[in-house]
Amino acid sequence: MHRLAKLSLANRSVVALATAIIAIFGFVSLGSLKQELIPSFETPQAAIVTTYVGASPEIIDKQVSQPIEDAVRKLDGLVSSTSTSQNNISIVRVEFDYGTKTATVTEDLNAALATLKGVLPAEADAKILSGSFDSVPIIALGVSSSDNEALGKILADVATPILSGVPGVRDVAVSGITEKRVNLELKQSVLTANGLTQQNIVTALQSNGFVIPAGTLTDGSGNISVEVGTSVESLKAFKELPLISSSSGSLSSLFGGGTTTTSIPGMPSIPSVPAAPKPTLTVSDVADVTYENAPVTSIARVNGNEVLTIAITKTQDGNTVAVSHGIQDKIAELKDKLGDVTITTIFDQAPFVEQSLENLTTEGLLGLTFAIIIILLFLLSFRSTAVTAISIPTSVLITFIGLYALDYSLNLFTLSALTIAIGRVVDDSIVVIENINRHLSYGEPKKKAVLNAVKEVSGAITAATITTVAVFLPIALVGGLVGELFRPFSFTFAIALLASLFVSLTIVPVLAYWFMKAPKALANETDPVKAAKIAEELREVEEAKERRSWLQRGYLPILKSTQKHPVITVVASFMVLIFTFGLVPLLKTDFIGGSGSSGFVINQELKPGATLKQESDAAGKLEDIVLKVDGVDVVQTTIGSSGDGRVAFGAAAGGITMQIIVKDGFDVAEVQNTVTKAAEGKTELGTLKFGSGGGGFSGSSTIDIKLTAKSDKALEAGIAEIEKSVKGIEGVSEITNSLASKERTLKVKVDRMAAARLGLTETAVGGIVASQMRPSSIGNLNVDGNSTPIYVVKTNIPDTVTEVRAIRIPTSTGTVSLDSIADIYLTKVPVSITSEKGDRTAKVSLTPDTDSLGALGAEVADRLDGARKNLPLGVTASVGGVTASQAESFGQLGLALLAAIAIVFIVMVATFSSIRQPLVLLISIPFAATGALGFLLLTDTPLGVSALIGMLLLVGIVVTNAIVLIDLINQYRKQGRPIQEAIMDGSRQRLRPILMTALATIFALTPMALGITGGGGFISQPLAIVVIGGLFSSTVLTLVIVPVLYWLTEGGKERKVLKAEKRAARKAAKA
Repeated sequence: MHRLAKLSLANRSVVALATAIIAIFGFVSLGSLKQELIPSFETPQAAIVTTYVGASPEIIDKQVSQPIEDAVRKLDGLVSSTSTSQNNISIVRVEFDYGTKTATVTEDLNAALATLKGVLPAEADAKILSGSFDSVPIIALGVSSSDNEALGKILADVATPILSGVPGVRDVAVSGITEKRVNLELKQSVLTANGLTQQNIVTALQSNGFVIPAGTLTDGSGNISVEVGTSVESLKAFKELPLISSSSGSLSSLFGGGTTTTSIPGMPSIPSVPAAPKPTLTVSDVADVTYENAPVTSIARVNGNEVLTIAITKTQDGNTVAVSHGIQDKIAELKDKLGDVTITTIFDQAPFVEQSLENLTTEGLLGLTFAIIIILLFLLSFRSTAVTAISIPTSVLITFIGLYALDYSLNLFTLSALTIAIGRVVDDSIVVIENINRHLSYGEPKKKAVLNAVKEVSGAITAATITTVAVFLPIALVGGLVGELFRPFSFTFAIALLASLFVSLTIVPVLAYWFMKAPKALANETDPVKAAKIAEELREVEEAKERRSWLQRGYLPILKSTQKHPVITVVASFMVLIFTFGLVPLLKTDFIGGSGSSGFVINQELKPGATLKQESDAAGKLEDIVLKVDGVDVVQTTIGSSGDGRVAFGAAAGGITMQIIVKDGFDVAEVQNTVTKAAEGKTELGTLKFGSGGGGFSGSSTIDIKLTAKSDKALEAGIAEIEKSVKGIEGVSEITNSLASKERTLKVKVDRMAAARLGLTETAVGGIVASQMRPSSIGNLNVDGNSTPIYVVKTNIPDTVTEVRAIRIPTSTGTVSLDSIADIYLTKVPVSITSEKGDRTAKVSLTPDTDSLGALGAEVADRLDGARKNLPLGVTASVGGVTASQAESFGQLGLALLAAIAIVFIVMVATFSSIRQPLVLLISIPFAATGALGFLLLTDTPLGVSALIGMLLLVGIVVTNAIVLIDLINQYRKQGRPIQEAIMDGSRQRLRPILMTALATIFALTPMALGITGGGGFISQPLAIVVIGGLFSSTVLTLVIVPVLYWLTEGGKERKVLKAEKRAARKAAKA
């Protein structure tokens, strides 16, 4: 690799030009990078959300959820499928193997749904929602006016086209628009007089108003299409539709009475002379037709005022910040065109993204400044420091080019990787510059000094960099959410390190040749012989000066002592290691951690069966409380559910969700605590559950114990047993189960035999009761260019159990009351029914009130093990939720860590052409964990995914410094020096660069570890703390323990000689 330096020095002008080009392309790439919260990725998950208005959880489960789940279970690559059945809505969630494209998932689910035509109820409306972070809106606006009903159509016609025109916008969804529908209130007296029922009318309506292609004619001009019928294009035309009592569509029904027909095989029946027709009835004759607002199923409010919401999602390659700014720029135009409206930004990812990126950039620049100061203090040369300082931004600019080429965005993960890399990209340059500085001080000619210095360390820094990069290769094996998030992090870090190696071997030597100066005594001497003599004298003076330095005076005695007592040193080190690992149970653990979001969420739960009005009133009381709290900026409330997919990936169907955005400068936790205290004791508010939200990124926050059983009875018994076993666990604030919430349901159990005697079936009775209880959808009508649903409604809908019992059921001999052919009683059923692979499921959820999820998860697992023996036969239980995700990720990262160590070992064997020396480094790796674990304990930082990524990085860091040291020792041994001299001189000469790189990295990461700005702290802060702690211990490890282990493994012959010399000396002394 040193040939790169030689080539660069021979073409210095080319290197200068290339550096300028790199700078230009780097800045261009930086400006072109997308800015977003987290990396864009596709999750192989989807949900089929099906609305079936008026259906109970049991009916939803049997008629909708089970058929859909049965269909999707046959798909290839399916990992899991679960269903949740609630009032009016079914949610079937599916997960496929990672790597499966979202488009493929959607296609497969569409194919599965196609097989269910005729199986699902006609009124069931199924939608497929694919899982992708890009599906989450990046900005939501609340719009209100004095007439929200009229505003809805204006937004759809005006706002949607304007906002859709912003580059990068994928979809603009307006919700809260008052839907219209056509209502038919049937005239029962007219129906009875004409011997008709509601079903006759529905059937007749569905047989008119359609255009039917009848075939083609051929004349001299060509083919002519024949179409029969005219589509209904207005409410007036719909009212004038003639009705017939037969739904067969035969020609006989056109005349309103009976006819005799002649049939020809393969042809429709042809009428003969009709009988006397009855008067033709129209829709308006048998029903009052009105064009009205559809019933409201959800309410959206901002700061207590009802609004219509506009949710904007971006394309996969869209820039979150740019799209948000484009939307904000259009708001003024919208206000001008919409007139007297109020537009409020409910939430916007861009400010959070911008602030986080700005904070991380600030921390990175502070780290860069600290690193440069450390270098200056060690080298005491502005020129040398300037060369190193230039190399850092050059490496970063090359990284930007790499990110652009790989189509990565600038997000919390990639920028965190860059910020952390600043402490490491300087390593190679420091080693090169320090060695060039050393060779120049020895009196070597400038070009020779540069080439010799680079040649001496090029192999070591190349092996060290490749080793550090290699430790991130196993991240490619990590699946799930952690792999998707941290893969861009790893690639970014690897690109930065490889860029730093390239810079240190090409640009740094040229800059050193231009900026660094040789000693004056040598520069003024032209005689080669005298120059060589001066150089030798300078080398001796410099080495003597180096030995007298405060660093060497402190280090050399320790090195000599440990070399004399290697066994004691190793035993003492192992004792420290064992003591540190003994403290591991005291460590707190978590998953990914909180994201430092700008707000929080409140889920408000009332008693089951609460009406939309009751929910709205309760939400209004809570809004009044929250809006009075200092620091609250926006309160966005969603009441009820419109089945629009918000419930697809974990949100509750129905209920009340309140998202609170906190003003800048206020602490989110303090505002949340104030709200909690203000709402405490107010029973009219129902149950309040707080969670993170408001622009950040978070996952599940409860520990779930999932139970599976074949029957509901066994499931309820299992739930009771599990709740009893986990009761009283310390660190749990609340225990709930999914079967606890139940609502009253009126069961109508039809006596099949009694119904059959009257010529009725159970299904027919059910249809008659349903027609009396809720509107019946009979199709759609085009009104003002919009497809509008048509419903048959009743004004005298039963309101009480007594009225339901008295519902009249028509028979061939008259009518009978419902209770004469059915048993009618009240019962309680769960508000939600869940299943997985056809089996009933339920869960017990524990809300943690502790930072140590690991310890809590272990306690829950122990309690569960004890409870399993008491579970009913056929009931199984397993731990899920946040601890399951944590355990899975920890397991994958543990394997990645082992794989990284194996890869490092292979690289080192290739570097040293030896097995023993890599084993020395392999044995030393655990010692680096002492500082990392110690710092986690000292700072009370939980061990999470980010900290484990730091451990992975630490493996590379430990080996990096050790490779540089051992490589020089090996070079001295090849020159014929005794092993102890080689160890002493090599360690002494590598002391300064090792300390410089360690301290430069530590101080570069200090702003991030302290969380000075707080930006992206949930990713970078634990990682920085682990690396800083590990660097402290690994520096001691490299400078003290590695030389001792090297002496023990490589100095066998020399030790025998020394022992022999000591014996001879003792014998001589006795003589």
